[in-house]
Amino acid sequence: MTLSPTPTKQYIEQRQGGYWIEGTRVSLDSVIYSFLNGESPESIAQNFPLLSLEQVYGAIAFYLANREMLDAYLKQGEAEFHQLQQSFREKNPLLYQKLKAAQERKQGAV
Repeated sequence: MTLSPTPTKQYIEQRQGGYWIEGTRVSLDSVIYSFLNGESPESIAQNFPLLSLEQVYGAIAFYLANREMLDAYLKQGEAEFHQLQQSFREKNPLLYQKLKAAQERKQGAV
């Protein structure tokens, strides 16, 4: 019996201006942030039941191979989020205050 290697797989796809685990609705961002927060690949796979352990390792390998580019991509996403948050705060100050208060109560209860 002769074993042959598995062809190289693609684990990441780019669509809608972002990076996603191929064939899923799970963003690469989610896996990267979990990894950067110290979660193990096994823990990440448990937290994202749609992903196999192989896909998680593939995503982490993709991140490590493209770290500079992906770190810039994440920083851009964070800047866009903060800009949207500021815009929301300015357009809906009362609603923003209510949401912030609810968030603080929730964190205080934990």
